[in-house]
Amino acid sequence: MTGNPSRLIRRAAEVEADAHVPVAIVGGGACGLTAALMLADAGVECVVLERDALPSGSTALSSGFIPAPGTRTQRAHGVQDDSAECFAADIQAKAHGRAAPALVEAYADSIGPALDVLQERHGLQWMLLDGFLYPGHSVHRMHALPQKTGASLMAALQSAVEAAGIPVLTQALVDTLVLDAENRVVGIDYTRPDGSRETLACDALLLACNGFGGNAQMVRTLLPEMAEATFGGHTGNDGSAILWGESLGARLRDLGGYQGHGSWVTPQGALMSWAVMMEGGVQINCEGRRFHDETEGYSEAAVHVLAQPGGIAWNVFDAPLLALARGFPDFCDAEAAGALRRCESVEALADCIGCEPAVLQGTLDAMRNSTRPDGRAFTRGLDAPYFAVKVTGALFHTQGGLDTAPDMRVLRHDGTPFANLLAAGGAAGGVSGDAVWGYLSGNGLLSAVAGGYIAAHTAAALIHSTKASP
Repeated sequence: MTGNPSRLIRRAAEVEADAHVPVAIVGGGACGLTAALMLADAGVECVVLERDALPSGSTALSSGFIPAPGTRTQRAHGVQDDSAECFAADIQAKAHGRAAPALVEAYADSIGPALDVLQERHGLQWMLLDGFLYPGHSVHRMHALPQKTGASLMAALQSAVEAAGIPVLTQALVDTLVLDAENRVVGIDYTRPDGSRETLACDALLLACNGFGGNAQMVRTLLPEMAEATFGGHTGNDGSAILWGESLGARLRDLGGYQGHGSWVTPQGALMSWAVMMEGGVQINCEGRRFHDETEGYSEAAVHVLAQPGGIAWNVFDAPLLALARGFPDFCDAEAAGALRRCESVEALADCIGCEPAVLQGTLDAMRNSTRPDGRAFTRGLDAPYFAVKVTGALFHTQGGLDTAPDMRVLRHDGTPFANLLAAGGAAGGVSGDAVWGYLSGNGLLSAVAGGYIAAHTAAALIHSTKASP
């Protein structure tokens, strides 16, 4: 995308609509589907509108890992020393204290109950990833479905939504929000594949649609360091929520925040799990040198990788780490596509990378020292045979967006909330601060699932209070 899509505001006291629904949800990713399930549990009707033929979004392209404290799953694995307060502290530590405090508290408090409800009421059977710690997490709190993919998470949410009888209107491109003179949402206009136009009236609206990573113009303006990076996210991330917000006078927040990834397998185009780096793997450039501390995080690693010659690095590891990598379906897909190189010696590895063997040998030898100048301590060196995967830095999804109150209502410039306009997930500002290094592993799905959970409770309360009014 080279420009901004047409996202409009239409004013009307009421709408002549094809249908009416208490809550309309724009976006059928993890955020929108979680919100829909929570609304169904509360007895509130909703409709999910999704631009694609099959709901997927950024969630389906992710690893599907969600951090959460105090869940049934976590306790069943013997993790007793975690809490919402501990999780919030980890979020703020990674963001250097620049994440929105009220949202950090709201998400940290809500994500555990959200995962438990999805398990108990809607059949999502979580497992705890307890074999390693992702960067910045002080305890094991990363949850996943057994398949360990974002696609399986989306499939499970879709199955739950179908079982609950929640309508999901696909191939419905929402381009216009309809508000009255008091800035209350009264409906939305959308386009169908045949070009026809339809209107849906609603009593509350949740924007659960997208960030702006797929909008090249906005990326160049707001994230110049990622202007030439591969975009590994969903093309539907076109900045719609921000464009609507700007037209409405909504406040925006943390537009410099995003999730990069320093392990985007090229040219195959897949995410390689950062667990391999955390457990002893290294990134080496085409000169045969390490160039950063990999344990700082995979998001900021994207910038480090892109700064190398050609914007390329090699993930280098050995047989025990290969066994770990093969536990992740995305890696298995990349391996099947020919991404994995096996090298029986340092000389063969140097030939693969295209560097001088002596330089590479020095890099590998330095790993056997207990402490490195960059602060990383290795418990062991790497042993032949060596394995290598060629990677680049990628932009995965943005973390800035509409500013919201802790109940997910969108805020105006003066800090007051719109009465019935909510935003969560990629549409809203997250809890990663305003820079790439503020992203704590899992923050994207944290804001999607916790945000959807909170927004649904807010919308349900709004609908119930409206019904109770004389």
